[in-house]
Amino acid sequence: MSPNLLYLSGADVAAAGPDMKEVISALETMFLEKAAGRVEMPPKPGIHPAADAFIHAMPAYIPALRAAGVKWVGGFPANAARGLPYISGLIVLNDVETGLPTAVMDGTWITAKRTGAATAVAAKFLARADSSVVGVLGCGVQSRSNVEALRTVFAVEKVKAFDVNAASLGAFEKEIGERFGLSVEAVGTAEAAVRGADIVVTAGPILKVPHATIQAGWLEAGAFASLVDYDSYWSREALREADKFCTDDIAQFEFTKTQGYFRNVPPVYAELAELVSGRKPGRESARERTIACNLGLALDDMATAPLVYREAVERGLGVRLEL
Repeated sequence: MSPNLLYLSGADVAAAGPDMKEVISALETMFLEKAAGRVEMPPKPGIHPAADAFIHAMPAYIPALRAAGVKWVGGFPANAARGLPYISGLIVLNDVETGLPTAVMDGTWITAKRTGAATAVAAKFLARADSSVVGVLGCGVQSRSNVEALRTVFAVEKVKAFDVNAASLGAFEKEIGERFGLSVEAVGTAEAAVRGADIVVTAGPILKVPHATIQAGWLEAGAFASLVDYDSYWSREALREADKFCTDDIAQFEFTKTQGYFRNVPPVYAELAELVSGRKPGRESARERTIACNLGLALDDMATAPLVYREAVERGLGVRLEL
């Protein structure tokens, strides 16, 4: 019989996708494996066809999860004006025994969910346990998944949202309020979204030259910030106020710096695997300002995509294609 693979569309992936609690758990397992040195993930190479646009190849292997594959993902800020998503891509899973591809699936849903889940994992160790107010800057797909993940871990009561695009802000306010039953306040300035928040998520486009809107003194003592958009929203002075600045992978962080990003960030205190494994302490006082700048790891995708694949096979979703 000829080898074949399973193709899963965006709709198939969304239908087969695990809930956020499962994704968070899968990422925690992955970070424990990473801390033990039992994974393989080279820094992601990429091409850059336009200003602030990227297309990256993201391979990874997690033996404990029998997960191997690659994500081919692009981010194009100009897509918003075309009515297209900022982030798009495909994930290929390979059989760990034969190397043959077993599935090709749309990567949009997985990218969104695992990114939110990574913020939640970081927040478990870096945010105050009583955090209840989330400030969101940039009201697209990532802000939605980050709120979804954070409310899985914390008793979130209120979301303060800011976006330069009024339509995006209005849609976010309506959807998050109705979907999760949260109080959502649309605010008129970035400062209003940051001040008074226990957790801040910046989720705008990734920029090589930050617009540095957030200034020193805005992030409250005791607050945690997740920089989904690298340091694009943050001034050097605001970042320097962090008592602990963390990332999801130090080697990849240093590689990304060689590409022209992160010119004004403080030294990295720890990577998430060190926090999850207990090798380094996370938050140590109620007054610490903590920041996680997660780059988005291929390991995140390889921890999540097999969950989707197994459910899709069980439910008969997708289309079989001959190789």
